[in-house]
Amino acid sequence: MRQRIETTGAPAAIGPYSQGIATDSLVFCSGQGGLDPASGQLVEGGVTAQTERALRNLGAVLEAAGLGFGDVVKTTCFLVDMADFGAFNEVYRRFFPDPPPARSTLAAAALPMGAVVEIEAIAVRG
Repeated sequence: MRQRIETTGAPAAIGPYSQGIATDSLVFCSGQGGLDPASGQLVEGGVTAQTERALRNLGAVLEAAGLGFGDVVKTTCFLVDMADFGAFNEVYRRFFPDPPPARSTLAAAALPMGAVVEIEAIAVRG
């Protein structure tokens, strides 16, 4: 099984990709940035506001798949400025129950639409 996950609770894909793809046991969520799904614009307030919005967008994709943050086993996070790592972590830790998922955090030279953060996830069904 390979099923598209789609929700209006997260920004629509701006290219040839899906918000998420579900298989029998895994859900792969595309990277979410700090875009407001209603306006399509980046939220104001820098890395803190964009991280909050990115995680809310990710949560909407997970919810559309019938899952939540407790089902996430791996995230990959991209920051334009690694000096934002501490502020990013302060927001990130509020969304994931203990134990938090495995994670990689990478510096990115640039992100789509001028975002300063992007977060993708893999979650397990059942």
